[in-house]
Amino acid sequence: MNPRYFQDFTVGEQFTSSGRTVTEADLTLFNMISGDWNPIHADAEFAAGTRFGQRIVHGAFGVALLTGFMHQMGIFDGTAVAMLSLKEWTFKAPILIGQTLRLQLTVTELDPGSSARVGRMGRHLQLVDQHGQVVQEGSSDLLILKRPVTNPA
Repeated sequence: MNPRYFQDFTVGEQFTSSGRTVTEADLTLFNMISGDWNPIHADAEFAAGTRFGQRIVHGAFGVALLTGFMHQMGIFDGTAVAMLSLKEWTFKAPILIGQTLRLQLTVTELDPGSSARVGRMGRHLQLVDQHGQVVQEGSSDLLILKRPVTNPA
């Protein structure tokens, strides 16, 4: 997909990423990267006795995963300047090994502001599993480039 500029989006427009199945390696690597070895993530015997019946993947892994999904969609390649916020983020269900997740992104606001270079895009983000259950959701603002104005020769 070609990169899109601020002017190429419309409020209400939706995008869905491809899916990705969460693996044992994902859980282990995130334990290592984050340093979070809480037994709910790292101890299978302990986790079997919880209401989940198994280890759960860190909630922060879901946030990291959705940033990757946005990159893979290609709609912000070369035009995203900065993710400004992650607001009202809720963890609605655990992430489990073997779950297939995808991102559903909805454009909620387009604010051109006063800059000739960038505008602000509001986005509602949902991390959804293979059954359509929302696992995590919230909103995020993005600074995105406006299409350059060309001067006629």
